[in-house]
Amino acid sequence: MGAEGFRDYAPADLDIQYDARGSVRSFDEEYAALVAASRRVSAALPPERLVYDEASGQTLDFYRARGAAPLFVWIHGGYWRAGHAADNAFVVPGPHAHGFHVAVLEYAKAPEVTIDEIVRQVRAAIACLHARRHALAVSDERFVVGGTSAGGHLTAMLLADDWQRDFGVPADIVGVALDLSGLHDLTPLRQTRVDDWLRLDEGMIRRNSPQARIPKASSAHLVASVGGLETAEFRRQTADYAAAWRAAGHETSVIDMPDRNHFDLPLTLADPEGPLMRAVLRAAGRDRPRA
Repeated sequence: MGAEGFRDYAPADLDIQYDARGSVRSFDEEYAALVAASRRVSAALPPERLVYDEASGQTLDFYRARGAAPLFVWIHGGYWRAGHAADNAFVVPGPHAHGFHVAVLEYAKAPEVTIDEIVRQVRAAIACLHARRHALAVSDERFVVGGTSAGGHLTAMLLADDWQRDFGVPADIVGVALDLSGLHDLTPLRQTRVDDWLRLDEGMIRRNSPQARIPKASSAHLVASVGGLETAEFRRQTADYAAAWRAAGHETSVIDMPDRNHFDLPLTLADPEGPLMRAVLRAAGRDRPRA
């Protein structure tokens, strides 16, 4: 694209659109709240740390439910270069209250590894969890996978249809995908500061843009949401992907969260009766009438 910008944005404006931290004046307070909530969860429900990928040594934190239970997998954000599983335990209370085991993934970060490798690691995590179903007391139900920002992108990359056979998992391993503020077309990121650590080329963009990887057939239910206080480009990325998923004939739910920003949106998952958790339960066929 050179210096022409993207759509109606000059490069400098595009940087503002994709500056997630800059879109929230209270970022430090918002992130501190996520970390504090995660510490409380881990203290009350200590996780098991499991190596899911021998090649990279990457791990996940596994929060057990009682007995055989379905699985909720969470993939953190951080623009593929930041964030940790330990700081994302805040998502656990919502799904755990409804009987889900919860696995929170760690993954290697850019620029030490490429986005191709990060995607591979996340797929390896799903394959490991599938292979270890019996040992982990995970039921035969399809996985619910969710993520925010870069984690939303990685969630959407699990919906592509060209990787499952190589990893030894069923084509329909993901039953519900909760995609929050995801990045689905990586093209504009080449003109932002994000490319300082992603170092994208055309092949990486083509391989790793979920917008261009929507399968013709899929039984996965996409639950998409983006904060109403997020930038126009983050809102467009979610709207375009959800529209394309629906246009392909796939199950799609879009949850409006008009008063949420990029960082307090995922925190609502901690509420077992919140709109995101209720949408996941409906998509998974596990909804029940409220008392």
